Amino acid sequence: MSSHVISGSLIDRATAVSPFAGAFGIASVAFGVALTAAAAQFTMPVPFTAVPFALTPMAVLLAGAALGARRGAASQVAYLAAGIIGVQVFAPSVALPPGAARLLGPTGGFLVAYPLAAFVTGWLAERGWDRRYVTSALAMLAGLAVIYTGGALWYTATVSHSLSATLTTSVLPFAGFDIAKILAAAAILPGAWRIMGVKYASKNQ
Repeated sequence: MSSHVISGSLIDRATAVSPFAGAFGIASVAFGVALTAAAAQFTMPVPFTAVPFALTPMAVLLAGAALGARRGAASQVAYLAAGIIGVQVFAPSVALPPGAARLLGPTGGFLVAYPLAAFVTGWLAERGWDRRYVTSALAMLAGLAVIYTGGALWYTATVSHSLSATLTTSVLPFAGFDIAKILAAAAILPGAWRIMGVKYASKNQ
């Protein structure tokens, strides 16, 4: 077995020899949208902030890692577009505005950061960071940092007007939960690569 790292995303490898690679790529983007939308439904409001607990960031980072930079970002652009036109893909909330207005609400910065977060995570994954547990977790943490940065800047500008207040109420309370999700999710990609490696090795024997 070669020791060099194969470039590209997991989806690139899975479709490398398929005559339906283009269609599979489109389907993978649609799956990224569906995964993010499904994760958004698992949410819980928090009394001291307008930012809810949600599984969405983990879905965004997994989509980026599995699909790669461009497809991962495309899936999140499509997710936002679906929400903007009124499809019920955003986290259900009586406090946050629906549709396009959600992007202008207190959580808008987090949402708008999703495509870039998926791109960053996918870019690192394409360079082999998703092949090992530690680097897979680091790639996802890089994407999470993008989400937190976008969210914190927007929340500060529109709601708290204080970065320290934003960090106290809308970032730090969620950090441990999100990092724990990443530590769990980071094992998925290396495991998938091992399975893929066994599959391709058996085909080439």
